[in-house]
Amino acid sequence: MVAQREPNNIEASEQAQLSAGMRVVVRGQEWLITKVESNTLGNNAVTCTGISPLVRDYQATFLTDLDHIEPVDPTRTTFVPDTSPRAARSHLFIESMLRSTAPTDSDIHVGCKAAMDSLPYQLVPARQALSQPRQRILIADAVGLGKTLEAGILMSELIARHKGRRILVITAKSMMAQFQKEMWDRFTIPLISLDSSRISQVRSEIPANANPFSYYDKVIVSIDTLKRDIEYGAALDASYWDIIVIDEAQNVADRGGARRAQRARLAQRLSSRSDTLIMLSATPHDGKPQSFASLMNMLDPTALPDPENYNKDDITQLYVRRFKKDVSSDVSGNFPDRKVTQEQCRATAVEEEAFDYLTNMHLKMDVKRHASNAGLFVTLLEKSLFSSPAACMKTIDERLKRLSKSDPSDATGDAEKLIGLRDTLERISPEQFSRYQRLVTMLRSESYGWTGKDAADRIVIFTERIETKNYLERHLREDLKLPKGAIVSMDGQMTDIEQQRIVEEFSNAKSPIRILVASDVASEGLNLHYLSHRLIHFDTPWSLMVFQQRNGRIDRYGQKQQPDIRFMTIESSNEKIKGDNRILEILRDKEQQAYKDIGDPALLMGKFDTEAEESVTRQAIESGESAECFALRLAIPEQDIDDAETDTDAAESTTESAMNAEAQDSDIDLLAYFGIGEDGTIAADKSDDDNGNASVPDTTTRTVSLMSDYAYVTQALDIPEIKASAHIKSANVRPDTQSLTITLMPDSPLRSWLRRRVPSTEILKDDIAEWSADKAYCERQSNSLVAQLSDESWNRTQYLWALNPITDWVGLKASSLLYRRGEAPIIGIRNTRMTADDTIILMSGMIANDHAVPVIDEWFGAHYQQGAFKEFLTLDEVWQRTGYQGSLIPGSTERQYINRDDNAATGEQISQAQAVLDDAVTRSRQRLEEQREQYRKQSDAVIDEQLTRISVWQTERNAVIAGRPEAAEQQRHVHEIYEHYQQWVEQSYTASGEPVIRVAAAFTGVNQ
Repeated sequence: MVAQREPNNIEASEQAQLSAGMRVVVRGQEWLITKVESNTLGNNAVTCTGISPLVRDYQATFLTDLDHIEPVDPTRTTFVPDTSPRAARSHLFIESMLRSTAPTDSDIHVGCKAAMDSLPYQLVPARQALSQPRQRILIADAVGLGKTLEAGILMSELIARHKGRRILVITAKSMMAQFQKEMWDRFTIPLISLDSSRISQVRSEIPANANPFSYYDKVIVSIDTLKRDIEYGAALDASYWDIIVIDEAQNVADRGGARRAQRARLAQRLSSRSDTLIMLSATPHDGKPQSFASLMNMLDPTALPDPENYNKDDITQLYVRRFKKDVSSDVSGNFPDRKVTQEQCRATAVEEEAFDYLTNMHLKMDVKRHASNAGLFVTLLEKSLFSSPAACMKTIDERLKRLSKSDPSDATGDAEKLIGLRDTLERISPEQFSRYQRLVTMLRSESYGWTGKDAADRIVIFTERIETKNYLERHLREDLKLPKGAIVSMDGQMTDIEQQRIVEEFSNAKSPIRILVASDVASEGLNLHYLSHRLIHFDTPWSLMVFQQRNGRIDRYGQKQQPDIRFMTIESSNEKIKGDNRILEILRDKEQQAYKDIGDPALLMGKFDTEAEESVTRQAIESGESAECFALRLAIPEQDIDDAETDTDAAESTTESAMNAEAQDSDIDLLAYFGIGEDGTIAADKSDDDNGNASVPDTTTRTVSLMSDYAYVTQALDIPEIKASAHIKSANVRPDTQSLTITLMPDSPLRSWLRRRVPSTEILKDDIAEWSADKAYCERQSNSLVAQLSDESWNRTQYLWALNPITDWVGLKASSLLYRRGEAPIIGIRNTRMTADDTIILMSGMIANDHAVPVIDEWFGAHYQQGAFKEFLTLDEVWQRTGYQGSLIPGSTERQYINRDDNAATGEQISQAQAVLDDAVTRSRQRLEEQREQYRKQSDAVIDEQLTRISVWQTERNAVIAGRPEAAEQQRHVHEIYEHYQQWVEQSYTASGEPVIRVAAAFTGVNQ
């Protein structure tokens, strides 16, 4: 064995050559430089990320005049022979280095291996985002196609590329637990839930001036929590993230109104706090170019010079939008066809009396409302009565309170009329409430087939009004004689914690819940399909978008049974009520038609906003429009599709011909953006193949790896040094099921390490950690009865794959405990392809950009014969020449390398490897410089293209704002955006770092 060389002291001139991407030793630990900046004193401030186990991922800044910063010199590597059984030590050591290699291409490497039955179309958003300069994208697939999973695939790819250390997810409070569990169960991304109480707790544990958003690296927060500018604005401005995800992004579009202003301001603020921004929305547009442009400008502020005039080519790279029919070839078997049934409910005599009273009632307050084209109060009463008598009485009570203040003497007589209606409604008992009685009868019927005993057969009942929700919850519990906890309800007045608890319990097979009665707060985003395929619309929405959102809770990717959707419809002899119900029936029919034919029901009304759609329905009812005319207005257009300006007042006072004229004058056709042709059909997606099917992104099964994830972890725990450092009390390794269970001692460093990297300590309850590399098993754990084997709300079994925290821990230990710093194994190879004169030095070479992100990163072998350089080998060629990747173990997919006890390299061979090391490193640096030059030719073209694009944007944007009162200020802002993006492009695409060589091992032939 050759003695360890003593390092030379670094000279000041060498320190001046420090650059991003370089590995250095500071204070006895190894670091990766992420930034080098000069200060006013003429010294360098070197920002680093820790590599050594003691400082792993720790961020620090060192000053060159105070700290001794020594670049790691690969030529000082000492080769140590590996004589361990099956070369286990060197295998783990090399594997840990291989796994730390970041992909530099745009292929899918890990996302396709998550714990999900991933379909080709779900890989498209990640592939498109990875092919862009920055990963900023709107995933706008239709309801139920799996946008959350598509986001997880992209996040996984970015984590594998070392671009996902800090992650912020923003979603609705009801969605937090679901999103959190999806990310963990399928991708082992540990998002810590920061609800209002958790943030308060964090603030109590940190110094007063510390940032609560720096406490955890990966968090999920409710948008309603974060939008509080006074409380969190400064902390958000002081935070920077690698990835930001905004769920239900339509809620953060800037629509010019105060209602969404807080959310829009929050999203705009966050859009500059991360390189990667992922937006998710099934309903991303409202028909207004400006509001959709606001989302595009958050993704890329240099995309649109004029937010009011742009075309599809300006933004096509920023979004992905598909409907179920676009991906039909991929989803076969994953989306059983829904069954839709109208449950006819004949009105009782007292209900007819209430209908007659209502339709004959003329309110003085409605005269003024009619003149201003506002909705009539009598229509609001009808809408609430169509929900339930209880809801209508609540509406009356609220109006009577207002009338008593404004008109105490009841001069108009409106209060008396409302009281008369209320008296009639009070006589509608549960027995006289036809839709309720029909619901009870249906739930009890054999034909419906629901017994309430099967934990996997749960019912979701949607209703618009909270009073109706409360009514159903109370009376169904009594009339169906349901046990305690069998029926629960959910509405927007609940806290974020309460909403999350209800969603969790509904998806837990151990919970007693059988019926969930929900307001439309549960209609956006929630996965309710794991234990339910039955959905009942107790009242009929007046918005097609609400239909779509409600139905999508059970009719979505992963549903294994046929969705059973029921509508409770009223049959009345009152002509007005009959006609109005016919309008609602048209809505139900059109939603189903749109679902089958074009995918997006919102296209039929062209409003792209639930309130605007309800206004269209209200107008049809108030004007007495016939159902036939209403149906024609909602027909899929055969020629031009209206742009559908969503200004409600303007829309209601504009004729259809005038609206078409406005559409022709506009330079934007939002519908065309999303593949809707002039005949109303869906055009092939830009990522589709010639047959209209979703094209399959490139996926790469990397051949660099020596072993599977399961073998990597289990074999590491067999190494005495690694096992001892974990403080394992007991271990149960089951190769037949690819599973592993370990019990950790209370003082276990591994226990402490894992607890900081799981979303809930429940996962490590009783200091027991469980893993499985069986993808199908882990997927079943995530979405079926198998998942609920205990009373815990979290699955105890973690998916064992490349991104699981345990593989990171193994990598730290394998790279630090098996060989000392400056050491690498030398392996003797006994085969016919290598002789005793052959030496192969296995190395990796990397050059980073100014962000310390590798832009060139490859593995290769330098082959020598009798001390003379012969050739460079690719990694695959190294494996073929050495056989070191091993052979398949019979009956398994695992590989194993077998070495004999007498395979050790001789002292002479070790000396020979040491002798050629300087030359190998020198040649490798030359090789990297050649690759840098090739890369530069390609990157220069990309930089020029990007700079030309933003230069054109700057010119056009300045022309748009010229002449405005605030033009000078806006032009300064434009210049700032231009300079920021120019700097980012140049820093991202320039291979500016010094070549970094890492020596992994040496191979030499052993005489046969």
